[in-house]
Amino acid sequence: MKRQPRSSPCSDKSLRTVSIIGTGSYVPEKVLTNADLSRMVDTSDDWIITRTGIKERRIAAKDENTSDMATRAALKAIEQAKISAKEIDLILVATATPDMLFPATACFVQKKIGATNAACLDISAACAGFLFGLEIAQQFVTSHTYDTVLVIGADKLTSITNWTDRNTCVLFGDGAGAAILRHRGSAHGVISTHIGSDGAYTDILFMPGGGSRCPITRENADKHLATIHMTGKEVYKQAVIAMLNAAKIVLDKAGLSIEDIACVIPHQANLRIIEAIADRLGISRDKVFVNLDRYGNTSAAAVAIALDEANRSGRIKPGDYVLLIVFGGGLTWASTIIEW
Repeated sequence: MKRQPRSSPCSDKSLRTVSIIGTGSYVPEKVLTNADLSRMVDTSDDWIITRTGIKERRIAAKDENTSDMATRAALKAIEQAKISAKEIDLILVATATPDMLFPATACFVQKKIGATNAACLDISAACAGFLFGLEIAQQFVTSHTYDTVLVIGADKLTSITNWTDRNTCVLFGDGAGAAILRHRGSAHGVISTHIGSDGAYTDILFMPGGGSRCPITRENADKHLATIHMTGKEVYKQAVIAMLNAAKIVLDKAGLSIEDIACVIPHQANLRIIEAIADRLGISRDKVFVNLDRYGNTSAAAVAIALDEANRSGRIKPGDYVLLIVFGGGLTWASTIIEW
């Protein structure tokens, strides 16, 4: 018999349960393979696959902005949810690569999809942003503040990639994923959530230039300051620790065990990290959804794209417990259990 969760943040009768009623995703047409990269930097297909599990990634066109990709994912989610854009009360866009520092990328999405009744804001939590967005959305819907929330994870990481650094340029790609959240009768939907941060590690995964602390000037423009900087070994170590702990926390909150989980959707950054987490959680690899071999690390979009693909392919079914776990610069991490 299927185990029932101990409780949810919606157990109070005055609150509402929150479900994902539609998902969508988008990746650009252009494919950059490992063979292509080997002609750009000193690397090889074998070197990249062995260390990351990535075979190819998608590259946005020069005139294709983060909001463009976010819009295409959002429209697919809206279509699947069978709602009108005007029913959306709030748009949350998680991104590290906004169209502009301001206004919010969410405002550009609002204009493009015609969600004229929505409030809009961006979330800056790096690769963990989409799950931060789900938690924020849940709070608004649970409390009756809003009825329908659109959450998007979208990034054009290739716009901040140093294409001369073989340790980072092989990792990243572009894309967007979206979800529509709404109360859905007596369904459990989002069962438990956890978000966390540790600012002590701001220096292991970051972009030093482009903000008020270090504006890009003519004098420093050639120093690759407005690109991703990463200390790979330390990121790997902290990612495994944070994601493992985050998974255990939401399982404990829900009163579930890992055996109850039908599908784990982890952040799609590195196959070694995913395998380490699966092994330490004690879950079989066939329960872990992986698509980073085709897309690389798309930051806030990664888990959102994977969720949409798992949904549309039938990988997750109604009644399944789905565990999502993510990690990003900040450091930030998050986890969510959903009854699909």
